[in-house]
Amino acid sequence: MFINDRMKEIGMTMYKLSKESGIPQTTINDICNGRTDIDKCSAETLYKISKALDVTVEDILEIDKPLQRCDFETFKGNVCHYVKDKGDMEFIVEVLQKDEIRRLYRRQWYIESMYLLGMLDYISRVNNVPICTKYDDIRSQKLEKPVFPSGVLVTSEVLDSDEPLKKAEKEAIPEFKRFNIIESEVRNVI
Repeated sequence: MFINDRMKEIGMTMYKLSKESGIPQTTINDICNGRTDIDKCSAETLYKISKALDVTVEDILEIDKPLQRCDFETFKGNVCHYVKDKGDMEFIVEVLQKDEIRRLYRRQWYIESMYLLGMLDYISRVNNVPICTKYDDIRSQKLEKPVFPSGVLVTSEVLDSDEPLKKAEKEAIPEFKRFNIIESEVRNVI
């Protein structure tokens, strides 16, 4: 359950959550032990718990439900189209307001979280916008193996050569490469 995981993550007990949220300890206990369905809680209860845990109500409601995870190439395409449709500044504002990077990271969707953070940092750099330090903990992470675009992998396989991989790494945008995500083209999407 997300609430239990979040309490553990920030070192909070049920007692402390009860005190900080103003929700009776028996209610917190019932929620954390699955005796009370989180979907049946009042909006006020969810709001108070979310504030005490420093998350959104959406985090609490959505993380416990299985979400459909698309393949990474589709995710990248969706992010690139979103930037193209919204524009750089609106992308920055919306990503920061929705805290989608942190939400993805908490779901342990690390590659998606890092890609979105790479995009945020890249868009910030090209627009001379200061980098948001809120995600420095994620910036210190790196995927174990390089993740190449599927087109580069196919080309490498067809040519039976590592040259396309080397070329892609050389041309990779630094904000993505930091995470071991090899990405060089985020603007020219169809």
